Amino acid sequence: MKWSLKIGQFAGIGVYLHWTFSLLIGWVFMVHLAEGKTPLQAFGGVVFVLALFACVVLHEFGHALTAKRFGVRTRDITLLPIGGVARLERIPEKPMQEFWVAVAGPAVNVVIAALIFMVLLVMGGESEVPGVQWFKDGFLSQLMWLNLFIVVFNLLPAFPMDGGRVLRSLLAIPLGRRRATVIAANIGQVMAIFFGIIGFFINPFLIFIAIVVYLGAQAESSQVEMQSVLEGLRVRDGMMTRFQTLAAWDPLSKAVEELLAGSQHDFPVLNDGSLVGVLRRDDLVKALANGKHSANIADVMCRDCGTVDETDELSPALEEMSRNQRFTAPVMRGAEIVGLLTMENIGELVLVSPRAH
Repeated sequence: MKWSLKIGQFAGIGVYLHWTFSLLIGWVFMVHLAEGKTPLQAFGGVVFVLALFACVVLHEFGHALTAKRFGVRTRDITLLPIGGVARLERIPEKPMQEFWVAVAGPAVNVVIAALIFMVLLVMGGESEVPGVQWFKDGFLSQLMWLNLFIVVFNLLPAFPMDGGRVLRSLLAIPLGRRRATVIAANIGQVMAIFFGIIGFFINPFLIFIAIVVYLGAQAESSQVEMQSVLEGLRVRDGMMTRFQTLAAWDPLSKAVEELLAGSQHDFPVLNDGSLVGVLRRDDLVKALANGKHSANIADVMCRDCGTVDETDELSPALEEMSRNQRFTAPVMRGAEIVGLLTMENIGELVLVSPRAH
């Protein structure tokens, strides 16, 4: 995720802190000061928030490590002011695999709460840290209750939260993934509207949560709809067959002409008839912005942008492109380029496909 700082790595999964998280820390500190607390007490409030988000990181690793057992990699984990996001490369297709991945996160919070409870029993209560009034009920007890709150909140059947994914996985057993997603997404959107209404009267933050849940449910439903439409199709069924190519030693001005003349954004680059790279629009614009107007296309092109075969299955090919953040891939038939696979063209294929109606 852009504008994020890497703060560590475990099991090959990077943990990132989004810049907006600093706004939360600053807000917590200022709220404590505004309530008449000392800077030391305000710092205590910040430490509590950091401890809570450490539990959130463990929650996300619960998802990630369980997904890894089913052969699903996690790109990264990013901390945002509203919580953590573990970006899985894909959601497991088998319902029970998705079920275990979904419940693994809340299960981690249950374990954390249980461990804190046992520590409190051993301590026979909880003493405050000298000079710092952590919270009314004590640092550890508040942390325990908030972990339990995370469990309850995440298991609400509001897709795309954990509870929504649990609901979808259970519905998918008798109904199939597509129908289960529609039902879970609809329930999530209804709950989002409920959150929004309650937020007007109780807490405006609920309105923000409602928007995130509503849009998340809509996005997940659209993604599964697209996967259903593309099921069984090959790359050749969704590729562009009318496209322009460029020569490796053409000047950038030639690429500008082609970019302005049509709707194609990325161009396969050939040298003596063989594919040697792809000139992406972003790379072209960046080169021009850096004053490289006299450069050749070979100086700017992407040399290792990957290709797909026309006989490859379409859905896995798109997943691979998404995983590597590529929006265009040359389609090959042996050593010959026969088409372009683009996200934009696939979107149009989904719109006009009879399966989507």
